[in-house]
Amino acid sequence: MTLLFIFDMDDVLYDYDWRARMAGMSDLTGLSFLELRRRWWHDDGEFGAEAGLYATGDDYLAAFEEAIGHKVDLTSWLSIRAAAMTPWPDSLAAARRASELGQATLLTNNGALLGEHLPTVAPELVEIFGDHLRTSSHYGARKPNPVVFQRALDAYGVAPENAFFADDMVENVVGAQSLGITGHEFRTSAGLLAAIEEFAAARA
Repeated sequence: MTLLFIFDMDDVLYDYDWRARMAGMSDLTGLSFLELRRRWWHDDGEFGAEAGLYATGDDYLAAFEEAIGHKVDLTSWLSIRAAAMTPWPDSLAAARRASELGQATLLTNNGALLGEHLPTVAPELVEIFGDHLRTSSHYGARKPNPVVFQRALDAYGVAPENAFFADDMVENVVGAQSLGITGHEFRTSAGLLAAIEEFAAARA
């Protein structure tokens, strides 16, 4: 029996400062926080990208540039994203423990551009997850849609009762639980580790 441990990234494994990211994008593009959000952070932009609207990183970047009316080089985009992330060592240790108990995989609501460059933006994850770094766009649906969780289960051939999911957003946890996945609403790294150990022990 294989246990599957599915982890969100932002505000679970990393402290994610979204406002710092938007400030960086404002400096790069000359657009205000509110204007950036109006032009891109909606269902035809970022949220659509998270659900697989743009199949590749190049497609994502082209759509982003068109939406904001500004050229954005890849290096700058990645640098701004990475600068908004600070790793939480204890959370990473909990994920590493999960990787010892079963298969650990990432599931973060993000588009193909980040998905293709996660080893660069989040290098701390490579040792833990290997090539199992997945954005929601990889599955063609975004959390909390149960479809994204079902596709993750199918990809690994794991029954929902043998899957564990951790996320800081309760609606995402509820989406996973609707399929029978054990959900953990992240609050602290210590709580995450305890939940992982409890889940594994119950299936030993």
